[in-house]
Amino acid sequence: MTIVASRGAVSHARRLAKGTAIPPFIVGVTLFAIGTDLPEIANSIVASVSGHGDLNIGDSVGSATTQVTLVLGLLPLFVGAFVIGRQRIARTGLATVTALLIGALLFTDGHISRLDATVLIIMWLIGTLFIWRGLPPASEPVLRIQPRRSAHHAALALVMLIGVTLGASVVVWGLIGITNAFDIPEYTIAFVVAAIGTSLPEFAVSLTALRAGTRDLAIGDVMGSSFADATLSIGVGPFIAPALVTASLAVRGSLIAAAIVLAVVVLLAWRTRHTRVTGIICVGLWFVAYALLTG
Repeated sequence: MTIVASRGAVSHARRLAKGTAIPPFIVGVTLFAIGTDLPEIANSIVASVSGHGDLNIGDSVGSATTQVTLVLGLLPLFVGAFVIGRQRIARTGLATVTALLIGALLFTDGHISRLDATVLIIMWLIGTLFIWRGLPPASEPVLRIQPRRSAHHAALALVMLIGVTLGASVVVWGLIGITNAFDIPEYTIAFVVAAIGTSLPEFAVSLTALRAGTRDLAIGDVMGSSFADATLSIGVGPFIAPALVTASLAVRGSLIAAAIVLAVVVLLAWRTRHTRVTGIICVGLWFVAYALLTG
């Protein structure tokens, strides 16, 4: 439900744009990244309001890791090798690593306050501007988005967003039930299991974009979603309802995520071409992250 609703929200939100020419990478790193990140954002709100801060941090940080390892790694296995813009992935990756490290610092006191949340949300805004301003010229034709029945698409987007929230509520309470039944830390189950589920929209959208020949859109969505997870997704929930977290797990998970994201960015910026070999390495790094978190 959450995945279907998030994809529908993205589709209708895109049609709301007024007919300007927008480079595909910008659409991916902002509009599509936020749209496909709606499950994590909804989870953040529901988990924080219900007093389960570890589910928010675990899902968001786990998703930031999952998207640049499993999601990005699986793409060339499905569609074959493709070129990755060095500057695009380097700037977005650097912003994500910086956000994860600052997040680790904020989590040390075991409490995500409204001030902490504000810092993370502002980081998303500043980081997005940093990514935009340093982009090279578009490597693909711009997407010309024509206005069409704006009120209709706005209403449908709102309905889809409600669906995302309802789906996220089911996920959160399901995870709470699992952790209670098996005595598994909420943070761990969210980092490993929930993150895979809430990252499926990124995989679906990016795979579709690659098959349609819009590489920049696909990369922008994956990398932009990872950055949004490390900032906006974590911050939205505690901004509404500050929450307690398990400091040791939250800090450890963020540092692991930062190291893994940095490793992927260095690998792909060095190679510039994402092949099945680099894809397998990225998938392997997800297992490394899992081993480090649970070991």
